Amino acid sequence: MSGPTVSVIIAAYNAMPYVTRSVTSVAEQTIGQDALEVLAVNDGSTDGTAEELERLAGEFPGLVRVVHQENSGGPAAPRNAGLDLARGRFVFFLDADDHLGPEALERMVAMAEENGTDIVLGKMIGVGGRGLPMSMFGRDQPRTDVFSSRVYWALNPLKLFRRDLLERHGLRFPTGMPVGEDQPFVARAYLHASGISVIAGYDCLYCTLRDDGGNITVRTKGSEPRLRFLSGMVDLLLENVPAGSGRDHLANRHLTVDVAHLLDSHLVHEPRAQQEKSLAELAEIVAPLWHEGMNDRLSAMARLRLHLVQNRMLDEVLELVRFEQELSGSKVATPVLVDGGRAYARYPFLRDPARGVPDACYDVTRQLGVRHHVSRAELRDGTLHLAGHAYLHRVETTDVSTGLVLRERDSGREFRLPVTHTATPGLGADADEGRYAYGLAGFEARVDIATADGQPLDDGLWDLSLTVGAQGVTREVRVGSKRAADVSGKASTRVVGTGEGDRTGAAPGLRALTLYTTHPHGNFTLDIGEKKHDVLSHLRLDGVRWVPGAPTELEFTGRCTLAAHPEGALRAVLDDGHDRSVSFAAGRPAADGTFTVRVPVAQLPAGEWTGRLRLGPWSSPLPAFPRKSVPAKWRRRGLPWYAKPVPGAADFALQVAKTNLARAVVARMKP
Repeated sequence: MSGPTVSVIIAAYNAMPYVTRSVTSVAEQTIGQDALEVLAVNDGSTDGTAEELERLAGEFPGLVRVVHQENSGGPAAPRNAGLDLARGRFVFFLDADDHLGPEALERMVAMAEENGTDIVLGKMIGVGGRGLPMSMFGRDQPRTDVFSSRVYWALNPLKLFRRDLLERHGLRFPTGMPVGEDQPFVARAYLHASGISVIAGYDCLYCTLRDDGGNITVRTKGSEPRLRFLSGMVDLLLENVPAGSGRDHLANRHLTVDVAHLLDSHLVHEPRAQQEKSLAELAEIVAPLWHEGMNDRLSAMARLRLHLVQNRMLDEVLELVRFEQELSGSKVATPVLVDGGRAYARYPFLRDPARGVPDACYDVTRQLGVRHHVSRAELRDGTLHLAGHAYLHRVETTDVSTGLVLRERDSGREFRLPVTHTATPGLGADADEGRYAYGLAGFEARVDIATADGQPLDDGLWDLSLTVGAQGVTREVRVGSKRAADVSGKASTRVVGTGEGDRTGAAPGLRALTLYTTHPHGNFTLDIGEKKHDVLSHLRLDGVRWVPGAPTELEFTGRCTLAAHPEGALRAVLDDGHDRSVSFAAGRPAADGTFTVRVPVAQLPAGEWTGRLRLGPWSSPLPAFPRKSVPAKWRRRGLPWYAKPVPGAADFALQVAKTNLARAVVARMKP
């Protein structure tokens, strides 16, 4: 008999009443109990957890297996005990105070199997104020790795692991660590994994902040145990990840999250002597990871914090912690100092000669928020009209230098065009308690596709961006994701005249233009020349018939869903195969795009005529006549003529000829 698909391991210590829901959420999984086993390891509980686990084992026989052991002082030993007993292809570690969404394991197993990945992260939801890492759950990631995603910011073990991965590499939780034992286990699993998946579209795991403060990370106080595991994690990276961008990506997590948490939640509460000792240890621990080349990855606050740590500036560290705590409760973003085209956050000790902290620790130029809103984006004939407002958060709109950028996606060719700056009185009053004003943030742009910056835009996908600038500080941003409700992001294709003749000089040329927004970000792009949006898909021919009451007129019907095209450019063109052609313009389309083209066949010379619906260089064959269509008859200069469908033709084919009178007489005389 094959083993279970998933072994769910629950390490439980004094977990009442939460453990009941934890186990029940596994039993109710849509993957089915036959695919599961629950290994509940009671780590010396004294609050009735052991008895409740036994009751649950009786309620779910064959599903729940309970193991009792002496208290080990942390979750590592009970998790290892469960892992040693696991038989499933996959293992999921579930804390006893957390519970699963009903479809969690079914979805996670499917994701792993479909993509051949070894680890699956399911979206986590905090309950009761529980804070959780969320940056990796922006979108589903069927297959990624630890270096090209944010999964390393989630180093808890509450994930699906392929058990073979854990066994091949002998991965177990280190014991003897009261906190942080999950980080080396998960980090090594990430580094060895053959692919990692992320489910962001379903709430897989609900993590509870216990009313009694019983979560292990809440119970364990002091900087010393955190310094121990942080030191171990630094060694792990140095030993297993070569120096370079990959190591820097992982180090970022420890230099920001772990350092900040150690300082503001633990070190600040310790006696002065212990603070000095812990700060010195912390400086030595992080020194191998932090280097100047990492600064672009780090926030200004993280750079400042690390500078103070490395220089053992304890009083300044404590003041910075107080500043951050006050900042977290403020509704006003920190002001900036603008100087020399750079923006510096006014954090403590900025340009304080007594402290000598480098300006680089405060530089937020690249982190400045760019706020924009599009109020108009449309094509009229061959001209793009764009309007709205844009500004740099916390930089007031003086010496505004905002401009429009059109950049072709493949070639990188770009046009930088000026905009008209317009007043935006009151903008910013509803944010930051009105601290910052952006009274000249509006913009209006008009771009003629044929003469942009003195020359026409080539065919291609032209992404629209703004260089948003004020006071000498400039940042570029794609536009469209924030737009007014009446500004459509739906693709709108139109055909426009270029004003230039075709190769024969007979008529102006035509170009296809489509303004649309990208998926999933919703930014505007201009498609010139059908790179993604073709014209013919907007032209449909429905049929042909003789016009009732006008027996010598053909009527073609169809639908054109183009946003616009030059009047008279949509035509039915007939050709007799002997260099003779005639064309007939479609009537003005109705509101729903339906159109008709009428062809007076009595004006056609004799011949066999085929035809196409043409819009400049685009064409499609005219439809064939319905079966059993009758011929048209008329008299020209007193002589009888006719027009009839050519038998067996797949597309439109019409024979126009003068009636052979002798043959007609003979035909009538036949009995």
